[in-house]
Amino acid sequence: MPLDSLDLSSEASPMILDRQITDRRAWLAGDIDPKECLVGLDDAALEEIGALVETLHAAPLPRLMRAPDQFELRAWRRVMAAAKGRLTDGLGFAVVDALPMDDYDIEDMKTVFWIVGQLLGRTVAQKWDGTMLYDVTDTGQKYSYGVRGSYTSVELVFHTDNAFGAMPPDVVGLLCKYPAVTGGVSRFCSLYSVHNRMLADHPELLRRLYQPMHFDRQAEHAPGAPKTALAPFFSYDGERLTARANVSLVRKGYEVAELEMEPLLADALDAVEAVGNRPEMWLEQPIERGQLQYLNNVELGHYRSDFEDHEDPAKKRHLIRTWHRDRLGRNYDG
Repeated sequence: MPLDSLDLSSEASPMILDRQITDRRAWLAGDIDPKECLVGLDDAALEEIGALVETLHAAPLPRLMRAPDQFELRAWRRVMAAAKGRLTDGLGFAVVDALPMDDYDIEDMKTVFWIVGQLLGRTVAQKWDGTMLYDVTDTGQKYSYGVRGSYTSVELVFHTDNAFGAMPPDVVGLLCKYPAVTGGVSRFCSLYSVHNRMLADHPELLRRLYQPMHFDRQAEHAPGAPKTALAPFFSYDGERLTARANVSLVRKGYEVAELEMEPLLADALDAVEAVGNRPEMWLEQPIERGQLQYLNNVELGHYRSDFEDHEDPAKKRHLIRTWHRDRLGRNYDG
């Protein structure tokens, strides 16, 4: 193992999921009505937003000090319980429709998003510097070493967030300030279904995905720390399959580490990418202004198409993101 790699290889499990999963966790596009992911806001939830915003202005505090137990949120607790059910019942994602963005200041809506999201789990840092609320928008930078794809308009292949991290989030949340003019559409696929197809069609290649490989860490680490992480793509603990899914960052990881990727791993990455891209595997779900989108980040792969932005910079595609994880510390590496 190269000296400059963060060693997460202890996650490599001696167990491999060697049977097909046939319950709701392993869904295909034809099994799912997109409306199943939607959770609407009733009048009570909208009234609670108004009361919450009044409190924010009457008794100011920094946003990051705000928590659900500071407010009366009975309706929102029901909303987020319904969303959480969709994250754990096999679909793996939920869309809360929608915050009244045109009725309130955007900073108030970001605070509402920050507060209600905590009903799904503890918020954690998304960057080494401790950033808790993360802006997903095209900054004009080129997708390259140290520049996350979320700062660009490029297509992002099926992945899980922070696949290279010491402690990836369990849940990812997004608030849509503005969608793109065209493109920027999300797709979701069940990683159980991807695993099923790999087991059926490419069992030898699947076994390689359970072994450690190098991921580019995208420069999210302390100065002088290893630039790559060594971890498996799939792990299985006897009950639950989890994934660090990002073929692009594995390919970049070998470039950064100045290592030649062995042919078996190269073939395995090509195969799992091809399987995830099959149309029957994924469900497309656009995100609209004011919607809150939450996804299970260890059992669900997500994709974003490239996009074109609004000519008005104030209306360019802009999502605000949270990460949620109840394990270990709240800092980036947990």
